Amino acid sequence: MIDFFTGLTPAMQALVATLFTWGMTAVGAALVFTSKNLNQKVYDGMLGFAGGVMIAASFWSLIAPALEMASEDSSLPPWIPAAVGFMLGGLFLWGADKVIPHIHPSSSSNQAEGMGTKNKRRSTLLVFAITLHNIPEGLAVGVAFGAVANGTSTESLAGAVALAIGIGIQNFPEGLAVSMPLRGEGMSRRKAFFYGQLSGMVEPIAAVLGVLAVTLIDPLLPYALCFAAGAMIFVVAEEVIPGSQEKGNKDFASMCLMIGFTVMMILDVALG
Repeated sequence: MIDFFTGLTPAMQALVATLFTWGMTAVGAALVFTSKNLNQKVYDGMLGFAGGVMIAASFWSLIAPALEMASEDSSLPPWIPAAVGFMLGGLFLWGADKVIPHIHPSSSSNQAEGMGTKNKRRSTLLVFAITLHNIPEGLAVGVAFGAVANGTSTESLAGAVALAIGIGIQNFPEGLAVSMPLRGEGMSRRKAFFYGQLSGMVEPIAAVLGVLAVTLIDPLLPYALCFAAGAMIFVVAEEVIPGSQEKGNKDFASMCLMIGFTVMMILDVALG
C-alpha cells in the first residue's frame, strides 16, 4: 500500500489524501443514523478540537515550511511571502463569506450571510457554509503534496500525509455540524447524511487545483502554503472558536482546542 501511494503522481496523491478527508466528513455525517441530537458539550468539544488541529496545521505544516522555503530565496526577506500569502488567504475567505450565501450551523435562519439568502433553503445554506470552509483545507493538502513534488528540503511526503490525517480528523465534526441540525429540523436521516457528506466534496477538487498551481509555477509555493494557512485561520477565528463557546462550554471547548493543537503538532513533528 505504501509503495503504491508513493508511486502515484503528486496530483493523484493529493486526490487520494482528500478522498480520505472527504470520507471522514461522511463518517461524521453518518452519526445522524444513530441519533437525532448530539450532546451540546460533546459537540462543542469536537469543534474546539477541530479548531486546535487547524491552528497547528496552519503553522507546523504550512507557515513554517513556507518561511524556510522563502529564506532560501535571497531576493526577498522570508517574511514577505509568508505575510502576503497569509493575508491574501484571510481576505479571500472574508470576501467569499460576503458573497456566497450560507448560514452557520448554530445560527438562526434570519442570520444567514452572503448574497441572495432569501431564496435559499436552510439545508442549502448549511451545505454552502461547510463547503466554503472546506476549500482552504483541500487547498492546504494540495499545496503540501505540491511542495513534495517540487523536491523542497523543508517538506516531506510523510509531513503531507500527516496534514491530510489531521484535516481528516477535524472533518469529522464538520459532517456532523450539517447532518445533525438538518435531522433536528425534521429532514430524513438519509437526506441529512447526504447533505452532510456533500459538504466535503470540494476538498479533492481544491487539492488537485492546489497541486497543479504550485507544480506549474514554483515561485508560488511559499505564497500558496501561507494562503491556505491564512484561509484556515480565518475559518477558525470567524466560526469554529465562536461556535464552540457560545453555548456556555468555554473552558471545555478551550481545553479540547489545546488537545487538538497538541495532537496535530505531534503528528506533524513525528511524521514530518
